[in-house]
Amino acid sequence: MIQTIMSDQKQPQNSLRYAGLATQWLVMLLIAVWAGIKLDQKIHSSPVCTILFPLVAVFLLLWQVIKEFGKPQK
Repeated sequence: MIQTIMSDQKQPQNSLRYAGLATQWLVMLLIAVWAGIKLDQKIHSSPVCTILFPLVAVFLLLWQVIKEFGKPQK
């Protein structure tokens, strides 16, 4: 009985945690693409920054996810 109450309480926290993570990924990728496009326009180059910035953002976000979800929850 106590085990089911504890698992029911953790479910909303995990849902909010994942929803926040998805929002953070979306915003970070949109900013990286926007910044890459603007920098490529400013330096008049091929879309190197437009490709490179989102890739760097994905690697940083993956590192953050591994670091955050690798910790035991309190």
